[in-house]
Amino acid sequence: MSEQWVAARIKQNGDSKCIPWKSLRDLILAHLDIKKRVDIFALSIYGLVVFPKALGHVDEAVSDLFDRLDKGVTPVPAILAETFRSLNMCRRAGEGRFIGCAQLLLVWFHSHFWKMEKVSYRVFSESYSPLKELAATPRRDDITEEKWMVILQSLQEDDVEWKTPWMVPDEILYRYGDLYWVPLLGIWGAIGYTPLLVLRQYRSRQFIPATHGLAQCEFSYKDDNYKRKIREISNAWKRVHRMKIFTVGAITTPEYYGWWNKRVNDNIPGPREDCVQSLEERLQVAPSELEIIKQDFEKRS
Repeated sequence: MSEQWVAARIKQNGDSKCIPWKSLRDLILAHLDIKKRVDIFALSIYGLVVFPKALGHVDEAVSDLFDRLDKGVTPVPAILAETFRSLNMCRRAGEGRFIGCAQLLLVWFHSHFWKMEKVSYRVFSESYSPLKELAATPRRDDITEEKWMVILQSLQEDDVEWKTPWMVPDEILYRYGDLYWVPLLGIWGAIGYTPLLVLRQYRSRQFIPATHGLAQCEFSYKDDNYKRKIREISNAWKRVHRMKIFTVGAITTPEYYGWWNKRVNDNIPGPREDCVQSLEERLQVAPSELEIIKQDFEKRS
């Protein structure tokens, strides 16, 4: 697409500049270059499915991200950032439209809210794709919004599959710079993500995490001084900290549930006098049956 073509068709939609899907569809059908047609179709999927801010339109910010994909930029942090930002906004308001990839969120639901009785060896294969498997799995599409509300509101702790069988990491990215959380840059704003809040996804011991300053990491690109904040985050990403996973027993510390019930969102936890542990010790995990199966699978391969 040339700049002239975009300038002639871009429209103001609410607080965003967008290209109508109809214009992109007509260009796909008329373009003689097959590769260009595929690229425009892929851009449309990003704008209509992955980042659906304005229905029936592709936001200008989506086009900017799409242009950077050829340079090796991964879209994953932006997808996560906008998913978390939209869910946060809906939670605060008590309502609202989810501006994110509903299909990927549904994949997450199926990975964590339905426990598997048996795990196939194929999940440990390098060619295994959970997205392809879930896409090929027959699902009921007639579940109403009311039914989904009942399902989610009635979930108990035992119903949650914290760790997916195909996720067997050997290290955790848990902080950047001097802070114990990770900033994610989206296409419309930024938000902080705290891996230490979801250590059970790694089958690791869940303790009270540090969240001081986390709320200040969330901002829109329309806020004052947002460019300065982006530069600070980009520089801090050069100082990320990862930690190897080791071995211990319990899944949660006794203090965690009390902290969770109080919803302390600006927490600077101090060590207990009778149990002073380093962060490295707290992040140790116990090998599960799945890890043992994976090790056996690798030996056989």
